[in-house]
Amino acid sequence: MGELDDNTIKHLMMLCRIQCTEEEQVSLLADLRKILEYANLLQEVDTSQVAPCSHVLEDLTAFMRDDIPENVMSRDAFLSNAPEVIGGMVRVPRVLKSN
Repeated sequence: MGELDDNTIKHLMMLCRIQCTEEEQVSLLADLRKILEYANLLQEVDTSQVAPCSHVLEDLTAFMRDDIPENVMSRDAFLSNAPEVIGGMVRVPRVLKSN
């Protein structure tokens, strides 16, 4: 990866759709450099004797319970608590706007 500089921060700000003050940009640049230094340090760790795994817990099922519904609210009771109902469904505000 190339060197982190002011142009990198400006590009990241554009991609993330955020605005930062000059002071925040300087701080963000310093933080990102520290994070990348740490990530590079981790590359030096010898993991050749470590078996690959998909989860840190070997038997995840030992910590899970069956999902058994209890005290189910009726549909009418549920809908009566909704601020707005349309066609038997809860109407929610639009999240994404079309251009």
